[in-house]
Amino acid sequence: MGDEVKVFGFWASPFSRRVELALRLKGVPYEYIEEDIFGNKSPLLLQYNPVHKKVPVLLHNGKPIAESLVILEYIEETWKSNPILPEDPYDKAMARFWAKFIDDKCFPAFQKAVLGVENERDKAGEEVGDCLKTLESELNGKRFFGGDVIGMVDIAANFVGFWLRIIQEVTGQDLLSVDNFPELFKWTDEFVSCGVVKESLPPKDKVWAVIKARVDQAMEAQTNAP
Repeated sequence: MGDEVKVFGFWASPFSRRVELALRLKGVPYEYIEEDIFGNKSPLLLQYNPVHKKVPVLLHNGKPIAESLVILEYIEETWKSNPILPEDPYDKAMARFWAKFIDDKCFPAFQKAVLGVENERDKAGEEVGDCLKTLESELNGKRFFGGDVIGMVDIAANFVGFWLRIIQEVTGQDLLSVDNFPELFKWTDEFVSCGVVKESLPPKDKVWAVIKARVDQAMEAQTNAP
């Protein structure tokens, strides 16, 4: 009997899509279970992730693993084909460092720049610029952060590769362009052009609609705030 692999996710979540991309890269079949994260979360999700109560959750032979970067590590250690981490211990440690940098430093800055209160958005935009500058420097002319193949850092940066450019279309912000970050912009094209990445990305028009609704909701809440 083969492995039973299930992914609990939300279709528009870059964190959920990280897990799906890693599984697809390794050729691991899985069952996807959609969660209503803005409405009624399923009893199974709350059972499998009682601490954070959020997606994604990977269920492998009945055992749940939560948090996307932790799940990526688990996938890498469980299924050895098409590695997403380097073999060299130092290079492996650095890949983990940059993946954590994206989650801890970059993603919060993106959120504040797009959904934050008006008097904080400019400062957050500067923080986004610093993050993108740092990532551009780390890319250093390589095709992918992982070299010639997609690795953990590329997977962690999927938000920059796909979602950020849609956000810019919605908000009109100029955070990432070929003029200000040419290497990183080129990487986004390389990343989303890969067949396995395309298969793991949600429809652009639907993501646009979700982002537009979130932005409008945030602006309305700020307008009505006392």
